[in-house]
Amino acid sequence: MDLKSLIQPNTEANTAGKVREPASVPFDGFTERRVPSGHVEALADDDLQRLNDMLPWMCFTADTRGRRFGNIAWKGKRETPQVVPDKRILEMNRAFNLSGRSVLEVGCFEGVHTIALAQCGADVTAVDSRIENVVKTLVRCNLFGHKPTSFVCDIERAEDMVRLPRVDFVHHVGVLYHLKDPVAHLKRLGALTSGGFLLDTHYATPEMVDKSYQVDGQDYRYFHYKEKGRDEVFSGMYDHAKWLLLDDLKALLAGLGFPRFVMLADEQQRNGPRFTALVSR
Repeated sequence: MDLKSLIQPNTEANTAGKVREPASVPFDGFTERRVPSGHVEALADDDLQRLNDMLPWMCFTADTRGRRFGNIAWKGKRETPQVVPDKRILEMNRAFNLSGRSVLEVGCFEGVHTIALAQCGADVTAVDSRIENVVKTLVRCNLFGHKPTSFVCDIERAEDMVRLPRVDFVHHVGVLYHLKDPVAHLKRLGALTSGGFLLDTHYATPEMVDKSYQVDGQDYRYFHYKEKGRDEVFSGMYDHAKWLLLDDLKALLAGLGFPRFVMLADEQQRNGPRFTALVSR
C-alpha cells in the first residue's frame, strides 16, 4: 500500500483492484445514531474535516451535532453512522459485567467497539493485523477520552499470539471466518482467557463443506472461502479462510474448557450463515 492510498483512502487503491465508486457522504446533518464524542465535540468543523481526510477511515460515527467523524468505505459500504454501543456489547456486558475486567478485542478495526467496551468499564487491549487500523483505533479512542492498549498482532502467527496478555474475556466479532487456521487460533486464545468470549462469526453447514484439515491429530471439515489478502481492508490477511461446522466449533470450545454456549442470534446472511454467542466456562 503506497502513501497515496493512505492519504486518499476511498479510491481504488484500497480495493485490491476491484472498481468501486469513491465515497461521497455529507460532513454533517446526521440525525440518527448521534453519540457523545468526547474531545471531538470541541473540534472546529475545519479541524474535524481535516482529520477525516487524514487517515483511511472506513466507517464513521456522528457526534451530538450530527457531524461525521470518519468516512464511509465506498458507496454502499458503511454509509450510515456506527452504533455506539453495539447491542452485542450490551449483551456481553449484561452477561459478564465487564466493569473492572480485562478484555481482549480481536480485530479492533477502527475503534468503534473498543470505545463501547471502555464505556462498560473494561480494561481493553485492542489488536488488529493491520497497522492502519491500530492507528485509527488509537486516534478515535483518544478523542473519545479512552486510552486502550492497542498494537499490531497477526492472530494467525504463534509468535504474535504469545505477546497477548491473559484476560478475563474476549470480544471476537467478525474475525474467525477470515482465518486460515481457526482451530489453532482458538486453542491458543482459550489458554489466555479465564472467563469467556463474545463470539460472532460465519460458519459452514454440512452442505457447504468441501474440504478438511487436521490439527493435533483431529480432523476438521470446513468450507474453503476465498480471501483477498492484506490490501483488501474487509478481507482476511491470507488467500483463504476455513469456515468450520457449528457443531465442531461448539465441541472445540467445550474441549478448551468453555462448555456454556448461549446463542444470541443465528441467521442466514448474504455470504452465509452467521451466529452470535456468549461462550463461557
